[in-house]
Amino acid sequence: MNYNNTLSWMFSQLPMYQRQGNTAFKKDLTNSLALSKHLNFPEKKFKTIHVAGTNGKGSTSHMLASILQEAGYKVGLYTSPHLKDFRERIKINGTVIRKIDVINFIKKNTEFLTTHQLSFFEMTVSLAFECFAKQQVDIAIIEVGLGGRLDSTNIITPEVSVITNIGLDHTQFLGETLPEIAFEKAGIIKPAVPVVIGEFQEVVFPVFEKIALEKNAPLFLASKNYKANYLSDLKGSYQQHNIKTVVKTIEVLKEKGFRILEENIQQGLLNVKNNTGLLGRWQLLNTSPKVICDTGHNKEGLGYVLTQLQNEEFETLHFVFGVVNDKDLKGVLPMFPKNATYYFCKPDIPRGLDAEKLQLQCTSFGLKGKKYSSVQVAYKEALKKASDNDLIFIGGSTFVVAEVV
Repeated sequence: MNYNNTLSWMFSQLPMYQRQGNTAFKKDLTNSLALSKHLNFPEKKFKTIHVAGTNGKGSTSHMLASILQEAGYKVGLYTSPHLKDFRERIKINGTVIRKIDVINFIKKNTEFLTTHQLSFFEMTVSLAFECFAKQQVDIAIIEVGLGGRLDSTNIITPEVSVITNIGLDHTQFLGETLPEIAFEKAGIIKPAVPVVIGEFQEVVFPVFEKIALEKNAPLFLASKNYKANYLSDLKGSYQQHNIKTVVKTIEVLKEKGFRILEENIQQGLLNVKNNTGLLGRWQLLNTSPKVICDTGHNKEGLGYVLTQLQNEEFETLHFVFGVVNDKDLKGVLPMFPKNATYYFCKPDIPRGLDAEKLQLQCTSFGLKGKKYSSVQVAYKEALKKASDNDLIFIGGSTFVVAEVV
């Protein structure tokens, strides 16, 4: 098995949420626990921080990793999905794992993985834990894939749990209301383990309070008593929420004996991209015309992005737009600017929504534009039409952004 063959096996034989959607979702930790036992419990061999939330958990995870790297720790970072290369999901001090690590893990465990019908996500999480244990990381930041309570990552006992915020996303799995979704995310709260809540939301905070109290877990609200003003190389205005969450989490770690200086926090936040290789967060791709992409893809995430777009100066806004087929478009399209020119496209995954269907739905909300055969074709057409004083924005889905970064 070479690297590409190994990935093909992982992607095709077993369900993968980002490509297929809800058929890949498993409401059970049995497989994750069985594989952990088979691998001799690698996740017990290093310290962890567990990060959940509807929006911001990826940026928050990368910021935490960057600060801890600046403080001199050897840091594992597990996030999802990837944009370009599968190995982006598993990094140590900002460097992706080797191709041979992926090949050897699958080769060594093929029989077990096949017999137990492990999902793509279950085996990927276990691969991350195995790599972090073998490389003897000091601490690993583990980002939840979907939800929390039943997510494959939820077999760890972290130093601190982090929940950034709660929004209506993946409602077909996590519940139709914010409190229901909060309950699923609060599933990462462990007995006597501190938990940091990023944003105060009146309708869900009591859910966190109740579960934290039941589990005797100290509860911290990041947005309370926050005075510091930090800068970051992650430029979206929405990152201010994530910075507050990160700074409070670092405070909790310091109380637990981690040595992290103020300078480490400042430098860590200023060098997130350089330290961790994070892509696709309000990322500048071109300057003339200005081209920006962002992976925001649900109502709250897109809301932040669209607000930020209003603060940009341009003559005409060109919007390269594609989504996945389970997106609640009726809930998000009313927020979109009607004075933009849209370039409708389908991200190149099975879950991608057909460009013609997207165009049809958008037209009913007064969003005008043409459909294109691919993200790249749409982007090239936008570049051709835009003047130097225009702005091109590319987004709507992580998988649209993956095709341009």
